[in-house]
Amino acid sequence: MAKHPPNHEHTDDRMVKMEVNLDNISGEWLGYVMDLLFDEGANDVFYTPIYMKKNRPAVLLQLLCPSSKVDAMKQILFRETTTLGVRYYPLTVHRLERVFKKVHTKWGVVTFKTGMHEGKVVQKSPEFEECRIIAERYQIPLKMVYEEVWKSYHEGVEQGN
Repeated sequence: MAKHPPNHEHTDDRMVKMEVNLDNISGEWLGYVMDLLFDEGANDVFYTPIYMKKNRPAVLLQLLCPSSKVDAMKQILFRETTTLGVRYYPLTVHRLERVFKKVHTKWGVVTFKTGMHEGKVVQKSPEFEECRIIAERYQIPLKMVYEEVWKSYHEGVEQGN
């Protein structure tokens, strides 16, 4: 495993990518399976529309998980989907260090997430769920919440917060 640099940036995390092709499963079941996989410890689960033999529309279900979770993921995929086989292979994931800051808005505090690479901010975004809750509570457009959070974030950066 690679050493983490002094700024604690996450590098070279070992993961496993698992995938199955599904041409005979309900979309409702797919949502259920996704929840089970996340609950069991998958880091990511996603679907891609594909075409299989005989030009059948299908779904490619893919997930990322730690190698320690492969057996549990296989159990879920075989028990809860229509697959007859699972492909999986190791991969390396480079993750940015995440820094969380609290941003004060007229509706309350919202968490702002930044991604650091080599000590510099390269990604930044308000936490969606917190913004969604504010939008629902105050019955205002989500876009308005995001604009206020971004404005407050930039004002805080300019003031050195």
